[in-house]
Parts: sequence; structure tokens; C-alpha cells
Amino acid sequence: MLSTASVVALGGCLQKVAPDLRFTALRAAPGKLADASFSERGQLVRDALLADLPAGFKPLAEIFRAALEDDAFTGWMIWPITEAVAVRAVEAEEFEAGLGLLADLTPRLTAEFALRTVLTADLDRTLAVVQTWTEHPDEHVRRLATEGTRPRLPWAKRVPQLLENVEATRPILEVLRRDDSAYVRRSVANHLNDISRSDPALAVEIAGGWLADPEATTPQLVRHALRTLIKAGDPGALALLGFGQPIGLVVDGPVLAVAGVSVGETLEFEFTAHNEGDAEMRLAIDYVVHHVKANGTLAPKVFKLTTRTLAPGESMTLGKRHSFKPISTRRYYPGEHALELQINGRGYGRSTFTLSLEGTR
Repeated sequence: MLSTASVVALGGCLQKVAPDLRFTALRAAPGKLADASFSERGQLVRDALLADLPAGFKPLAEIFRAALEDDAFTGWMIWPITEAVAVRAVEAEEFEAGLGLLADLTPRLTAEFALRTVLTADLDRTLAVVQTWTEHPDEHVRRLATEGTRPRLPWAKRVPQLLENVEATRPILEVLRRDDSAYVRRSVANHLNDISRSDPALAVEIAGGWLADPEATTPQLVRHALRTLIKAGDPGALALLGFGQPIGLVVDGPVLAVAGVSVGETLEFEFTAHNEGDAEMRLAIDYVVHHVKANGTLAPKVFKLTTRTLAPGESMTLGKRHSFKPISTRRYYPGEHALELQINGRGYGRSTFTLSLEGTR
């Protein structure tokens, strides 16, 4: 993404608006990218920009604003640009001007990661500006307000103050949860999901307030926001979404189609659920695969399955195929695994199976 071609193109864009600069470090940067990780590439190009551009924030900002007149000044080349803006803005204490430039750059490529540098330097001052973005006409800037301030933004460095005070961004979410853009609302849901990892009770309280004063889009937003708590079987989140204790639920299974699979294959299972109670049941149905770890212990991983409503006396049979296709985020170890159902946060049944390395079963 941040390739030799994109860095060369960046140099071309900047040379057009600053013809008197040599851009020596930036011209040398492409030759250093081959063995660098993505984050290292961003830092390398950022540092080259800071070395080549005039000292101070204002000269740098003038060059970048001039480059914004060029439609070619866009895409992944913007990543190190935003990082350079954040560094110089903090150094010069030009917080408002720096944040304004990040807002103008973010429609070309999100400035959410660079925003973390400014947040870390002065949380209150930065949030005061970010709050104004909630009324911005551009959905990319409104999304920057919620995405860039997420407590646990993926790929991004942590901002300790946001982890210590997860309520600090609540005013931003209260505005943007009503946003017309699904792109923005999804970011709000992911932000609240981040909060739920640190303070489940607060996340449930916030979501409950939204459901008490909803827009048409609120139920879907809340379901997405509470997904981690639902998987964890959090009683407050389950109750808020209408998944009460399934009194009278009888479950048969899970029944596995085979006793063992190899990495790369799929495991098929099915189960039957019957409502023997007197009231309708709304069920959040997940399943848990207990994976063998390197030390031989088991580690559970919850997977979403479906939601269903069962009338009194009603039964249903469901099946699923779970893939053990190799993925970069999980290493499989051979041995006896287990599969368990989780319905409204409670475990039902447990069946074991053997997982073998590919081609060894």
C-alpha cells in the first residue's frame, strides 16, 4: 500500500508546489522500503518529509495545503503526510491549526492514526476541537471524530488517557450515533465496543440510553456495539437486547459429524433446541471452539451463529460447518479440541474431537 510508486508519486506532488526544495531524503526513501514493515515505512517516509521540509509548522502546512489542490495528492501517500503534520503541530503547539489540516487531509486518506499523537500531547485541547467535527458537512471528518478517538483503535498506538477515562469521548458518540451516514454510525458502534472491553457496565448504560431514545438505525448500531459483550455472555448486554434467561430450554447436542478433522478441513455439527417453557424465548445462539494451545491447555473462542425466537412448545434443529482453514491470526495445534454451544450466555453440551495437522490424520 505504501509502495515505492506511491512515495515517488508523493515526491512529484510536493515538487510541483515547492520547486525550490530538493527533497533529498524523500527521494532516497523508496530504496529503503523493501525490508520495512508497514508501520516502519510510514515512519521512514514521515521522517524524510520532516528532514526535507522547512522548520516549523506553518511552512509545512502551506506546502501541504497547496498540494491538496492536486487530485493526485491522495491515497496511501497521505499516511506519512498526516503523521508529519501531527509531529510538527505538537512541537509548535499549533494544535488547532494542525487539527484543521488533519481534517482537510482525512477525505484523501484517514488521519485517524496521526490524531493519536495530538491526543496524547493534550487530550482536553484536542477533544475540544474534535467535538466540533461532529457537525462537519463531510462524513469522513465526522468519522474521524469517533474513529480517531477510539480507546482501542486497531493498528494505532494507545492513548493512555483514553483508556483511563473511557467516558471522555462520550459527548462525541452522543451526537454521531444519530448520524445520517452508515459509515459514521459503524465507527460509533466500534467505538462503543472498545469501551465495552474496559467498562462493560458503562457500555450497557450508554446503549440503554440510546435504545430509550432511538432512531430507526439505533437497534442495529447497538447490536454491533455490544457484540463482544454478547459473545462474553454479559447479562446486562443480553438483557438489554431482549435475550433473557432461557428457562425451560432443552438442548440436544452438539452432535459432531466426525470424530476428527485435519487442518484445512471443516467440522460439521448440529443440535436441537426445544422450548419447554410457557413463554416465548428470544435466543442469541453462538458456539465455542476450545482450541488446544502450545502448552496443551484449551483456549475458548466464541463464534456467532444466529438469533432465533422459539414459541412455547416449539423446536428447531440447526447445523453449521466450522472451517479449520489456516489463517494468519491463529496457529493450530494437534490434539483433542472441544465444541460447545452458548445460548444467551450459557453453555450447553460439549463434544470433543481430534484436530490433526494437515495430511497427518
